[in-house]
Amino acid sequence: MVQLNATALSLVFGVLAGLGLWLMLSAVPRIGRPKLDERVAPYVADLLAEARAILARRPADPSPVLGAIVAPALHWLRGVMAAWLGGNEIVAKRLRQAGSAKSVERFRGEQLAWAAVGFALGAALAIAAPGAVGLPTVVRLAAPFIAAALGAVACDWMLQRAARRRLARISSELATVLEFLTLSLTAGEGMLDALRRVGAAGNGELPREFAAVVATVGTGVPLATALAELRDGVDHAALSRALDQVLGALERGAPLAAVLRSQAGDAREAAKRTIIELAGRKEITMLVPLIFLILPVTIAFALFPGYLVLQTGF
Repeated sequence: MVQLNATALSLVFGVLAGLGLWLMLSAVPRIGRPKLDERVAPYVADLLAEARAILARRPADPSPVLGAIVAPALHWLRGVMAAWLGGNEIVAKRLRQAGSAKSVERFRGEQLAWAAVGFALGAALAIAAPGAVGLPTVVRLAAPFIAAALGAVACDWMLQRAARRRLARISSELATVLEFLTLSLTAGEGMLDALRRVGAAGNGELPREFAAVVATVGTGVPLATALAELRDGVDHAALSRALDQVLGALERGAPLAAVLRSQAGDAREAAKRTIIELAGRKEITMLVPLIFLILPVTIAFALFPGYLVLQTGF
């Protein structure tokens, strides 16, 4: 069995090495001038069949064949990844929440690259690991595919983690930014001027979003439309609620300062509730440093003098 596996692996690596050398040689420019008939053929192709035959010749390049073979597989793999890890709409939403300028296609390409790296590492471990010879053949064959799946999942998990962290930062900034907007409106500025002031004075995630809204309005988009796009793009519960109130006040002509003041108070209360809920969920976790760090040190300080006295013989 070991001899058969070694023969199969040698055959596979031989084919890959030959294909790689073929690609390298096909990319090397041809040395020497082209023949006269090759230079004249493009100009007389509509008159002579021999010229058309010369132009119909194709170099021995495996790249088009490989592209025709691999392209359907890549398309199928993209569909499988979209079905397992969420569709393009979900990925676009996560990219928007993470504040990334990448497109969905670029992220899918990076995900495929992560999967390819995982496949290569899994194959290398399955072949070259010290204990890989004694593993069953099924495990060695499945290891690269499992590593590829883990690479794709890890890329998606990092995007979700970046989106969650950015939404958490927006939650922490929301109350302060709304209060700043309230002060600007109370001082007599309009909504657009207040947003411009917040975007220029702040350096957090939410001020940058408002600065982008101001830039969008500067291109001719109505303020209500820009705020609605911000609400739908970020999809943050507290921010969406505040923007809904602002859009309603803009439509009805209600005073914006009072609306933003109440929304700032609601954001403060929501932040307090979130902290209390987080403390309740982390109660067991908070006991870990107490039990494994503080308590052993306290016991050591309490018992070490008596142990030292017993060792000295008193």
